[in-house]
Amino acid sequence: SETAKFGQPEINLGIIPGAGGTQRLIRAVGKSLAMVMCLTDRRLSAEEALQFGLVSRVYPLEEYLDRTLKIAQKIASKSQIAIRAVKEAVNKADELGLQEGLDFEKRTFHMLFGTEDQKEGMKAFIEKRAPEWKNR
Repeated sequence: SETAKFGQPEINLGIIPGAGGTQRLIRAVGKSLAMVMCLTDRRLSAEEALQFGLVSRVYPLEEYLDRTLKIAQKIASKSQIAIRAVKEAVNKADELGLQEGLDFEKRTFHMLFGTEDQKEGMKAFIEKRAPEWKNR
């Protein structure tokens, strides 16, 4: 929602951000802002988070839950095998060099051709109907 705040408050506890907080934040907002956020507990507004790509959308407070649930329902309606693969491939892009990422993507793409969902998806496309996912 437009009222959300994003930060790394761990400095207030006498610790540093964990779970990759110091490593991933710098890639999103740059070294200077990441340093300020980690050292001072500076929080980003929802609009700033949108500008830096930390969030994909900002909705008014009274709309955010309904709109977010619609996005979640759309994602949930897809092949869960493909959803997991997309998430893993996009996350790998953050961790690997370009060639390694492309190699991972190619292996994952080819692996999905061995799934029932790929066959159902292609068949449904040709038949101009909604697919019935088996998640296999």
